[in-house]
Amino acid sequence: MMNILIKNARLVNEGEVREGDLLMRDGRIARIGGEILADGAEVIDAAGRVLMPGMIDDQVHFREPGVTHKADIASESKAALAGGITSFFDMPNTRPQTVTLEALEDKFRLAAGRAWGNFAFYLGGTNDNIEEIRRLAPGQTCGVKVFMGASTGNMLVDDPATLEAIFRDCPTLIATHCEDTPTILANEARYREQYGEQIPMRFHPAIRSEAACWKSSSMAVDLARRHGTRLHVLHLTTARELALFEAGPLEGKRITAEACVHHLYFSDADYEALGSQIKCNPAIKTAEDRAALRAALAEDRLDVIATDHAPHTWEEKQDPSYFKAPAGLPLVQHALCMALELVHDGLLGLPQLVHKVAHAPARLFGIRDRGFLREGYHADLVLVDLDAPQSVRREDVLYKCGWSPLEGRTLRSSVIATFVNGELKYDRGHFLGGPNGARLEFAAD
Repeated sequence: MMNILIKNARLVNEGEVREGDLLMRDGRIARIGGEILADGAEVIDAAGRVLMPGMIDDQVHFREPGVTHKADIASESKAALAGGITSFFDMPNTRPQTVTLEALEDKFRLAAGRAWGNFAFYLGGTNDNIEEIRRLAPGQTCGVKVFMGASTGNMLVDDPATLEAIFRDCPTLIATHCEDTPTILANEARYREQYGEQIPMRFHPAIRSEAACWKSSSMAVDLARRHGTRLHVLHLTTARELALFEAGPLEGKRITAEACVHHLYFSDADYEALGSQIKCNPAIKTAEDRAALRAALAEDRLDVIATDHAPHTWEEKQDPSYFKAPAGLPLVQHALCMALELVHDGLLGLPQLVHKVAHAPARLFGIRDRGFLREGYHADLVLVDLDAPQSVRREDVLYKCGWSPLEGRTLRSSVIATFVNGELKYDRGHFLGGPNGARLEFAAD
């Protein structure tokens, strides 16, 4: 493995921005300093660009196994490198579902030698797999995913006794998708009476409503408080839900929450132009909700920024039936630059942004030796040019599904280079060598 010395970088780490150099040796960060000399190292001149730890995306759907006409671990993890993501956690609603420890380990085997970034996989909760959840060893993976609302693949957990058991007995973090199914079904019936199967897409946030989100997320928080559960609520979308979470530093929190890049970027005004392209669950909601989410990030009420990358083919997305057009957006290729729009708009400082996409997920999930620019840590790094705008074009899209909801838009930053485990894997639009992602390790406490 070649040693790499990055010179003249703006190092962004743990609340600070400073000029300096960084040396990678044997896959890890060997030295960080003002000026480093290293004979025999490959030298990369950062020319004053930002060097930061790679984004850790705690929520992706890479569709493997079973739904690989849309995406797979190799294709999507490769696209993620172009988006500044060096580690990802994949969701359990695949075919077969990841709801047994055997299926969990099968997914780790699928990723070995094929994932371009470092990887972990959630064990999924169901109404009847509490014994599998109890058998999960602390540190075995990132956590247990519970769909407390409508989901794909019959993974809805809606039995009260089962929820009590999961929140009481789960040996690791629980991550929840929170929407209340009875509320959603009642809303669907009301709109179906008026519009039939072709409900205009602009009503998606009224069907997947604020009330549906609140009822489920407040239940999750109540369960976690009663049982002392380590709970992470995924992809918040409403201002109302923010009252459930404490503002302040991550340290000491047992209940945390995240926002996803599309909920921070789009609003319900975008349905008119994009329609089903931005249909996702939970739904993109109002500009006022978006503003509240952005403010909650700044005050540390929301702890993490993720993607919920969920690709579908273009043809699937074009189904004219509201009920048949699938929910989910492909996002990882532009994820970090979408998040950096918050910095350009003055809503977050650059160190705050790095905390939300790298430091916080590393701490929150207990990832070993990643997520920071620290000597001895794995060298998962991203070099970003904040002054290099990029126009999103379909011909540049790297996803297997072949499209992006951002087409025609301009982002004000560009990812220049991405390093995984000390190796340069993405460089100005080119991928180097083969995949070298590793299984993520988690603290057992």
